[in-house]
Amino acid sequence: MPEGRVGPVVALLRRLFLALGALTAAALIVYFQRDGYIDNNNDDGIGLIDAFYYATVSLSTTGYGDVVPVTESARLWTILVITPLRLLFLIVLVGTTVELLTERSRQAFRIRRWRSRVRNHVVVVGYGTKGQAAVTTLRGDGHDVDHIVVVDTDRGRLDAASALGLVTVRGDATQSSVLRTAGLPHATALVVATNRDDTAVMVTLTAREMAPKITITAAVREAENVHLLRQSGADSVVVSAETAGRLLGMATTTPAVVSVVEDLISPEAGMSIGERTVTEAEIGGSPRHLRDIVLGVVRDGHVHAIDAPEVDALERGDRLLCVRRAGPDDE
Repeated sequence: MPEGRVGPVVALLRRLFLALGALTAAALIVYFQRDGYIDNNNDDGIGLIDAFYYATVSLSTTGYGDVVPVTESARLWTILVITPLRLLFLIVLVGTTVELLTERSRQAFRIRRWRSRVRNHVVVVGYGTKGQAAVTTLRGDGHDVDHIVVVDTDRGRLDAASALGLVTVRGDATQSSVLRTAGLPHATALVVATNRDDTAVMVTLTAREMAPKITITAAVREAENVHLLRQSGADSVVVSAETAGRLLGMATTTPAVVSVVEDLISPEAGMSIGERTVTEAEIGGSPRHLRDIVLGVVRDGHVHAIDAPEVDALERGDRLLCVRRAGPDDE
């Protein structure tokens, strides 16, 4: 069953009203039983202010002794009603403090334990349309949900990510403390899917300084900002606006091509673009003569076309970018 969650402000207000209710109830009991109390400081009797004063010092266990019950009836009400209200008041007061301290300690312990154990995960900054699509692709490629960390400032987006079992961190990813909480120094890749290009540049700069060897992939809206992302340390930059524009242009004249492209970049079913290591049997051969449809060869961190003379003969350690079948049967 889903657990109903109440915000900290609402929970605190509820307990405050409960404590005030106990205080008011005690004061009214004293006021209605005022003939059974005496004020050692004056002989004017017990008024409403005196009743609230007695309730306050009594429930807080201060007890100055200037207002005291003297009749058996007043003392009986103190035993049967005031004392339980005093306990309720203390439980609310102390319980709230202890719960806040305990929750903070528990959260800090969980963060420390998770950061000490997680390794080789992927950090996704921004869980909007681009971030959600990136997470879907990562999961389709076999990444476990506990090895994907989502960083965002929007609570609603983080709740949606948590519902999928993803680890979430709320905060501004341009701050190194937030990226450190997400375990960036121990991650293998960072996906920057923010809504603003300047934010993407700042996140990339901060991340590259923290983790010099991490693979950073960033999305930008405008092509003129691609060089800024690359200078900031991004390994790959995707221009979302231009990519969408190209697909729109292709769909106008060749809609079938767009369907194939969408199928290739969708990991759920059909065909997809994948990467694999060259087998021993393929070493020395040409990438153009393999059974798989090879789109490129990765050697020493550089991507080469299959007809490039540098990769005419495959070598040990090369990786092939090829078309493969996606879905449950994908290996």
